[in-house]
Amino acid sequence: MPRDIAVHQVMATLGYGDAIGNEALGIQRILQAAGYDSRIYVETAEERVEHLTDDYRDLPGRSRPDDLLIHHFSIGSKASRVAFALPERMVLIYHNITPPSYFVGVNETLVVQCWNGRRELRGYTHRCDLALGDSEYNRLELEAIGFARTGVLPVVPSFAHLDVTPNRMLAADFDDDRTNILFVGRMIPNKRIDNLIRIFQAYRLKYDRRARLLLVGSHGGFEGYVASLYDLITKLRVPDVHLIGHVSNEELTALYDIGDIFLSASAHEGFCVPLIEAFYKGLPVVAFRSTAVPDTMDGAGVLYECDDPRHVASLIHTLATDQAWYDEVIRGQDEALGRLRDKDFEQRLLDVVDEVRGLPRAPAVPVVPDFWEQVERTDALEELRQRRPLAYAALPKRPKSPRRD
Repeated sequence: MPRDIAVHQVMATLGYGDAIGNEALGIQRILQAAGYDSRIYVETAEERVEHLTDDYRDLPGRSRPDDLLIHHFSIGSKASRVAFALPERMVLIYHNITPPSYFVGVNETLVVQCWNGRRELRGYTHRCDLALGDSEYNRLELEAIGFARTGVLPVVPSFAHLDVTPNRMLAADFDDDRTNILFVGRMIPNKRIDNLIRIFQAYRLKYDRRARLLLVGSHGGFEGYVASLYDLITKLRVPDVHLIGHVSNEELTALYDIGDIFLSASAHEGFCVPLIEAFYKGLPVVAFRSTAVPDTMDGAGVLYECDDPRHVASLIHTLATDQAWYDEVIRGQDEALGRLRDKDFEQRLLDVVDEVRGLPRAPAVPVVPDFWEQVERTDALEELRQRRPLAYAALPKRPKSPRRD
């Protein structure tokens, strides 16, 4: 039965196969099944999922004050700023923003985006009717920033993307009796891929010279960081490290199938869905205790605090050779996954919509008089930059402000 309001989602970008993208698509399916008109408005989208989105610039023309916007906040964006200025009620879902310090000297554009995103987030403290973290770690950060109403919308991942027929062509090269240590995630500095390589080298030298390290994930925009990883591999003289890159869902599930242990050294996570994917695929997880990781693992897997490569290597070796402990770890992960899947994400989402509709409307936020004129100018400049880069380059530059001591 059609509902009397629409519940749309707004996000900077919809990616293929990433955790936030999968969650947004899952939310849309639930809302549409419940009778809500529900679209996903984005600034950019990966080509394989672009047909599932609408351009954020179309949102103002469809805006209705009684509708609800679910705003996925993971980085600053023009879509975010447009959503801020609209009259709809708003639920903010915070996926955390990696501290920009991780990207200094690696990706200066992302430094600026993360810094702006964290700054912009503070502006939403009075704009949102409800702010939700997708983990308790993220909720606490929202609370510390000053959001009055906070809660948790638990990430209960859909594993449909792993229930596809595996494409074994890529994984076949690693499907043998050798130990495959697997990591899935973007090849970016906060994931501490360099530490994974050091741990693997320690494990290989002391325990298993036939082991492999499989690093699966995209590295777009971080080619320099990946080059530094290859340099580290060369300096350590460590063989059998495979940077596989971005893969399809069919290839991903095949790689999980041939993995033996999932290893994470990440120093900053807002949730980290691949940990739960590893639980689902039956891989024992060894992960660095940081940020949201302990909450996500919910007492399961193996957490380490001492990141000395030799210590972590000994944990991996014991897990690989002690069948009783291995079975205990897998049993704990199965139980944690069961607890997570028992959380009724669908009902919680619908309850959130009803809860927000019943709240007093948040006071209107001030928007500068020429805001929409500035939006139009920005869009025109961006189109010029993309279609006529020489003409864009010839535009007069803004004079530099006097430098202050």
